[in-house]
Amino acid sequence: MKIAILSPIAWRTPPRHYGPWELVASTITEGLIKKGHDVTLFATGDSITSGMLDAICSNPYEEDKEMDVKVWESLHISNLMEKAGNFDLIHNHYDFLPLTYSKLIETPIITTIHGFSSEKIIPVYKKYNENSTYISISNADRHPQLNYNRTIYHGIDETKFKFQGEKEGYLLFYGRIHPNKGTIEAIEIASLSGFPLVIAGLIQNQEYFQRNIAPRIDDKKVIYLGNVGQNEGSTLLGKARALLHPILFDEPFGLSVAEAMMCGTPVIAFSRGSMPELIEHGKTGYLVKDVLEAVEAVNSVKDLDPYYCRAHALEKFGIERMINDYTMVYESLIS
Repeated sequence: MKIAILSPIAWRTPPRHYGPWELVASTITEGLIKKGHDVTLFATGDSITSGMLDAICSNPYEEDKEMDVKVWESLHISNLMEKAGNFDLIHNHYDFLPLTYSKLIETPIITTIHGFSSEKIIPVYKKYNENSTYISISNADRHPQLNYNRTIYHGIDETKFKFQGEKEGYLLFYGRIHPNKGTIEAIEIASLSGFPLVIAGLIQNQEYFQRNIAPRIDDKKVIYLGNVGQNEGSTLLGKARALLHPILFDEPFGLSVAEAMMCGTPVIAFSRGSMPELIEHGKTGYLVKDVLEAVEAVNSVKDLDPYYCRAHALEKFGIERMINDYTMVYESLIS
């Protein structure tokens, strides 16, 4: 089976630091190659893959602000679509734009919908509802006006997110620093619990960081490590007493949540979006409604079994399971 994987060009594939869509595209690419499939990754020129790399855009546009995003998106997507006849199937991780080619080519396109930036993009998805194959990354993220083939949870590389049974005395916030992700709420939870908070992640909202987060950083009770790479992130996740995930929006998935459990670390999350699907309440973490409930949960995480967290993650978020699920979808489309 000859498969083309279309990754975003905001960041490298796989990302150096932040880049969840690029990370998923890379994980699927490498997993398919290990299964013996012929895979070409369409991504930035600095991307890394054990398969074929096809790139029209040398660098990620988030790392080069002089680039015109629309121009390079157009060149990147059209580069694949002009070669569509060379593949049995196209797996799209680039949101709605590639769908506009779907009736102009014969190669089937499967689109993993990584979330909806706004309701304004729904008309494009609706237009191609009947001739496209949509995969949701959680049941919670399904839009009522769209047709889905199935839900496939993201796979986490168990060799990179290794089990850590012994925990240290800190709580962790790991992800984008943005009001929706609840960074200030995580600081409040840690402060009321009496534990230091380590923060690691991309500053996506500079004003929010400067106004709410920076004044609280003292390198003792609140520590900011910057936007760390995957290796350092795995170590942080594995040694944390718990991952705090007090989201203030309906998150489609939450890679850090699955990664934490893969490392044997429980998660305390506000019960929104996909969180009830990812976390087994009382066993791999706690689903709470507010800061005060989260503080109570911090006192209880010591009773949770890290080995169970790992087993749960291996079963639900293993790469083998994800690749098998996608392969079944591929085969059904081609046949």
